Amino acid sequence: MPTRALILVEGNTIGTGPLYVQAAQRLGLHPITLSADPAQYDYLVAERLEAIRVDTNNLDALIHECSRLRATYDIAGITSATEWFYATVGKLCRHFDLPGPNPASIERCCDKFIQRQVLAEAGVPVPAFRLAANATDVQSSAAEIGLPVIVKPAVGSGSRGVRLCRNVDELAEHTTYLLGGKHIWRSSPRILVEEFAQGPLYEADIMGNEVIGICISDFGPLPHFLVHECTYPAPLTDDEQKRIIDVSLSCLRALGLGWGPTNIEFRWTKRGPVVIEVNPRLAGGIGPQLVQLAYGVDLITEHIKLVIGEEWNLRRRHLQTAAARILTPDRDGILDWIDSDTRAAAISGVAEVKFYVEPKTPIIRKGDYRDRIGHVIAASPSFAQTKAILQHAVDLSDWSIIPFPTLGEPEGSVANSDRD
Repeated sequence: MPTRALILVEGNTIGTGPLYVQAAQRLGLHPITLSADPAQYDYLVAERLEAIRVDTNNLDALIHECSRLRATYDIAGITSATEWFYATVGKLCRHFDLPGPNPASIERCCDKFIQRQVLAEAGVPVPAFRLAANATDVQSSAAEIGLPVIVKPAVGSGSRGVRLCRNVDELAEHTTYLLGGKHIWRSSPRILVEEFAQGPLYEADIMGNEVIGICISDFGPLPHFLVHECTYPAPLTDDEQKRIIDVSLSCLRALGLGWGPTNIEFRWTKRGPVVIEVNPRLAGGIGPQLVQLAYGVDLITEHIKLVIGEEWNLRRRHLQTAAARILTPDRDGILDWIDSDTRAAAISGVAEVKFYVEPKTPIIRKGDYRDRIGHVIAASPSFAQTKAILQHAVDLSDWSIIPFPTLGEPEGSVANSDRD
């Protein structure tokens, strides 16, 4: 009998990529990663996992490779840990008659302007928005909506190119950045200009049509939108939770989602929950780990079960508070050293302390997910206790950054100040 294999189209290093591989192995599957550059995923090299180089932007090339693999393996399912390739996964699943997402729904959702249009037409609360193709469009759109506005690519992820523009100078500066050749576009340049919906940020994690958990998140310093801390479950009243769930299910219906995972971001404004973004995938980064700690539901394993046609189990096994602090530098320079000893990890209630970078790495902040250098995760039976444990662990997680050498100035070391 041929080995049952799970095909993973691309992956990611500091997100859920390694977790998908581990979950597949626990389910008795042989994970095979198809990637344009397998060497970029250090976990594939470290674990000597099977990976095949193929142009993952070429659907025909992927079909050819999967067809070739079927001569050796029983392909149980195809999926991806990366949003960019999730629509492609849907097309592959349809070609090989395997369970998978609707590619048209995924593509519609990944275009933020189309997503906004569909949700607005369905009566789902969203910020005011306009589409711009050039600097003149951006200026007129911002004038119509009213400053401050958020300006971002219509297609993108990880907060790349997303910025709050509080005045006309910031608006012009960011428009020049997006259209002046510094931002890398994956499609023709189209800019979304939208109202800055202000209020607490919540995220709903959904599998199928069931809301598994809701977290509250905090951003780092504006004008960028890099998540600084997130906590499950969010402290909500029954009415607030019901309103978020109702709006979440309205999003699924409007966008034709409801197969597999969805992550929805909200701002709680004077109007109640306003949808900021619907992501047709699991939450990125450490979201699934926090859900498992808080509720006892392994979203990645249950997603793979769905992908291979097995029955999933979304029942909560426990309830506790899980929280994470994302570690980010507050300056550019050379990472001189990291104090990554066991002090923080040894604290009772700390689930994980992890750094993604090594000493002597150049640090150049970009204002998006690429600024993350590590995280600390904690869990306990209570909200207050978890927050205290998390802060204690963060206080013990230290590093220093040496400013880039300037002609005529001596090098100096600046220690971590991410302790507020």
